[in-house]
Amino acid sequence: MLQLDEHGNCKALVSLISQQIRESICDRISFAEYMELVLYHPQYGYYATAPSKIGTQGDFFTSPHLGAEFGELIAEQLLQMWQLLEYPHPFTVVEMGAGQGLLASDILNYLVHRASDLFKGLDYRIVERAPALIAEQKHQLKPLQERGAQIRWSDLAAIAPESVTGCFLSNELVDALPVHQVIVESGQLQEVYVTLAEPAADDRPFTEVSGELSTPQLAEYFEQLGVDLMASRYPDRYQTEVNLAALDWMAAVANRLQRGYVLTIDYGYSSERYYHPVRSQGTLQCYYQHRHHSDPYRYVGQQDITAHVNFTALQKQGERWGLDTLGLTKQGLFLMGLGLGDRIATLSQSTSTDAKTIQDILLRRDALQRLVDPMGLGNFGVLIQSKGVPTDQLLQGLAGERL
Repeated sequence: MLQLDEHGNCKALVSLISQQIRESICDRISFAEYMELVLYHPQYGYYATAPSKIGTQGDFFTSPHLGAEFGELIAEQLLQMWQLLEYPHPFTVVEMGAGQGLLASDILNYLVHRASDLFKGLDYRIVERAPALIAEQKHQLKPLQERGAQIRWSDLAAIAPESVTGCFLSNELVDALPVHQVIVESGQLQEVYVTLAEPAADDRPFTEVSGELSTPQLAEYFEQLGVDLMASRYPDRYQTEVNLAALDWMAAVANRLQRGYVLTIDYGYSSERYYHPVRSQGTLQCYYQHRHHSDPYRYVGQQDITAHVNFTALQKQGERWGLDTLGLTKQGLFLMGLGLGDRIATLSQSTSTDAKTIQDILLRRDALQRLVDPMGLGNFGVLIQSKGVPTDQLLQGLAGERL
């Protein structure tokens, strides 16, 4: 049981981070280092105890929490990918950041009933860092393993280069990768660091200071995107994020894919929108008990911290490493292209007079509509990249762009 102080911070984690700051040069660590610790420390980080914090009653929920339909439609897309790749055996799906295992469970349950040939030749691998989530996933997926599902857990680094024929899949992974924060000060690009707060500070044990960039990659990142934060249209004190970890992740994925697809679902913007001058405080968000705010120094180790995804950066990085961009669309259009509209129409045509059945239909229809809501989950981005397959083969999920 983690011990919390009177402000809801994890005592052990605050002590550990404080020690790391004291032992560092200039008594500070980058925000990326801080975010890495508060989210991913194997004992005290947020995801170390995440199974009890994720879901409709937790700090946040994801598309699979609304029902099996999201995973079933993803399964339909995987089935088409398998067909376009000419039925390889095995067909490998690498799900990265699998949460509680709900998406994997829904995909596999659908395939065992609707596409048994694919199910039998499916090599399903899960890349997950948090031991507590791995335990939850194994519990969730044990019945499917007993039915013959080939499921393995591994590190991404343990997957050999150019060894995967199939699909790398992620849903709300990239937004939780640690980000650097930068700020424009007096015409210079500076980095935001985390240091110890004064003893008289309220419930925040840490505070921010700025200084020179910790790595030249931060400046290079903006150069490669063609973004000049020193331009006059950006105000002084303009602050934003840089996700170098996402670039490393994309390079690693592209390196391990021999032939197939990369399917990335997350919330975010194009580079132009992400670094618009009006977005002067960046996109960093914290989630605690289904409330969101922008202070990452509260509830240390007890809240989720995310930043929006720069899809332009992912796309360009993929292209550098040999991936073709097949399309970037919205989740709502993606799911409609996979048949979600037909599912909603079928529910609407029900003639049942049974009260419980009607109630179940209404709840299911509401869940489906939430998946495509343009003000919510439906506005998530869906990036599909490929390697070694014809780029003119239209995927079902991208057909929704034509609706």
